[in-house]
Amino acid sequence: MHNETLSLESTPDGQSGFRPQISADALRHAEGTLVDKYGRRITYVRLSITDRCDFRCTYCMAEEMSFLPRDQVLSLEECLRVARVFVGLGVNKLRITGGEPLVRRDAMWLIERLGALPGLDNLVLTTNGSQLDRYARPLREAGVRRINISLDTLKADRFKAITRIGDLGKVLRGIDAARAAGFSRTKLNAVMMRGINDDEFTDLVQFAVDNELDISFIEEMPLGEIHGRSTTYISSEETRDRLAGRFELLPSTESSGGPARYWRIPGSASRIGFISPHSHNFCDSCNRVRITARGELYPCLGQNDAVNLMQVLRSGADDAALRQAVVDSMGIKPWGHDFTQQMDAPQVVRFMSMTGG
Repeated sequence: MHNETLSLESTPDGQSGFRPQISADALRHAEGTLVDKYGRRITYVRLSITDRCDFRCTYCMAEEMSFLPRDQVLSLEECLRVARVFVGLGVNKLRITGGEPLVRRDAMWLIERLGALPGLDNLVLTTNGSQLDRYARPLREAGVRRINISLDTLKADRFKAITRIGDLGKVLRGIDAARAAGFSRTKLNAVMMRGINDDEFTDLVQFAVDNELDISFIEEMPLGEIHGRSTTYISSEETRDRLAGRFELLPSTESSGGPARYWRIPGSASRIGFISPHSHNFCDSCNRVRITARGELYPCLGQNDAVNLMQVLRSGADDAALRQAVVDSMGIKPWGHDFTQQMDAPQVVRFMSMTGG
């Protein structure tokens, strides 16, 4: 049984309050568990396998990006080794991200082996959809359970403007290919941007309903030096109010194991989710960590502290040492991020494509 002490700390919004802080004894992890110093169990890892993408979305990266040299990116074998260690620590959900993960050469080699890992119950993928008409069926056969597809607009010219180089038609064909391959509960992710796509929110929901998809609306996150966010930011609450003018939204207690909070439309199987890192952060129930393509383990998306797993992997250390590095990283996982004051001058200057989408 954990021995807990109470420590007075500052909450992300600046207010003081008591939070349970687990004693040093509790950091001796039982076999098959990964617990941070606040007692939150980590069961979900987002693993980026590339920082490269075939789109250049305006909220994700700069127009002219410098990508990592190959030797500074985790090899696929290193990605598999890291995943095995996390699964051995009780992680049962792994999301493959990028950049665009399906532009990584031989990505399917890795995905097939991840799909066969004992104890990994939920292998999922986040993609921009551009490669799904080619890969949807192999992904399904490899054991991928669900797919999230980024889609911020249904207008071809607007899609080209947001992605800079993307083709909406390829993404729509990818959505069809995922359905044909047998994927269900495919989810669209739409970043909410005032003056850019906010006139399409109801159309996006209707598209999801018509095509038996889920959809999550995401508050724009202040990652990377991208200016103008203070004018484009929209809260989940405002978007929900807009949608309520056309749809009846009933709150749901369902969870996909991530940060989205869901609503239902009567008579539809679609779930309408909201991811609200600004207005209603989900830090108290955070169960996840992120690993970048260059092997940095970030216990918190909104902070700069990280553990360099690539250094451990390439030092000749065995899996016990790698496991210990992962366990030790729980010591730097903070209670939460502070996105509320970071819109146009973020304290996290790495781009989302560098962190992993």
